[in-house]
Amino acid sequence: MRNTVKLTAAVLAAGALTFGLTACGSDQDSASGSSDYSGPLVVAASPTPHAEILDYIKDNLAKKAGLDLEVKEFTDYITPNTATEDGSVDANYFQNQPYLDDFNKKRGTHIVPVVTVHLEPLGLYSHKVKSVDALKSGATVAVPNDAVNEARALKLLAANGLITLKDGAGSEATPQDIAKNPKDLKFKEVEAAQTARSLDDVDAAVINGNYAISAGIKPAKDALVLESAKNSPYGNFLAVKKGNEKDPRVKKLAKLLTSPEVKKFIEDKYQGSVIPSF
Repeated sequence: MRNTVKLTAAVLAAGALTFGLTACGSDQDSASGSSDYSGPLVVAASPTPHAEILDYIKDNLAKKAGLDLEVKEFTDYITPNTATEDGSVDANYFQNQPYLDDFNKKRGTHIVPVVTVHLEPLGLYSHKVKSVDALKSGATVAVPNDAVNEARALKLLAANGLITLKDGAGSEATPQDIAKNPKDLKFKEVEAAQTARSLDDVDAAVINGNYAISAGIKPAKDALVLESAKNSPYGNFLAVKKGNEKDPRVKKLAKLLTSPEVKKFIEDKYQGSVIPSF
C-alpha cells in the first residue's frame, strides 16, 4: 500500500525558516553533508512520476535490499532542494542538471546529482487547436516562468519553427531573446505547476512532463510537438547535499532506481511519456 507523506503549507513554511537559519551557519557546515546515516532514507519528490517510481521501489524492492524508504511529495520545484540543503530530507528526485546548476548558483545551495533515472519530454499542448500550424497569429502560449524551463520551452518552439532565437540564447533564454516571431505569438509566463491548468485560458501551453501526466495528459499521444530525447541534458536524477553521496542508503536507492525492474515499471506504466535514461 502506498505510504507517501504530503507536506502541509505550515510544514513547508517551517522548513523554509529552518533553511534561512541554516544559511547563517558556517561555510563548512553548509558545504558538507550529515554523517548520520541511521533511520529511514527520506526522499523529496514530485508526485508524478517521481514519487510513483519511489513508491514502486518502496512496495516491491526496498525491503529485500535492506532499505527503509520514506517518500515526501512536493508540488513545487524549490522546496525539495531547500529541504535537502537544510537536512529536512536526505535526498530529492525531481530535477535535471541545468535546473540544478541554476538553483545552486542563485541560492547558494550545495546539491549534487547521484544517478540519472529518466527523461520527461517537454511538450506543447492545446485544447483549442490540433496542430502547431493551426495556431493563429497573435495566439497566446503559456510557458514556465523559471529560468531553465522557460528557456527549454522556447527552444522547443524554436526547434519546431514557431520562433527563432537570437544567436547565443542559452539556458536562461527569455521571450526577449526571440529574434523572429512570424505568428506574433504572445507569451504568458506562469509557474511550471500551473501550466497544465492554464490550457483553458490560453491557446497553447508548454508543459513539463510530470505536470502533464499529473493532469491526465499523455505526452506521447497528446502533445502537438514533443521534445526529443536524443542527447537530452534534461534527464531527472536522484540528488543529495554534497557530502552525502556515500550514504549507504543513498547507494542502495541509486542501485534500485537503475534496476531492470524499475526500467520495466517506467516503460509499462508511462508508455513513452517517461523514458528510462539508463
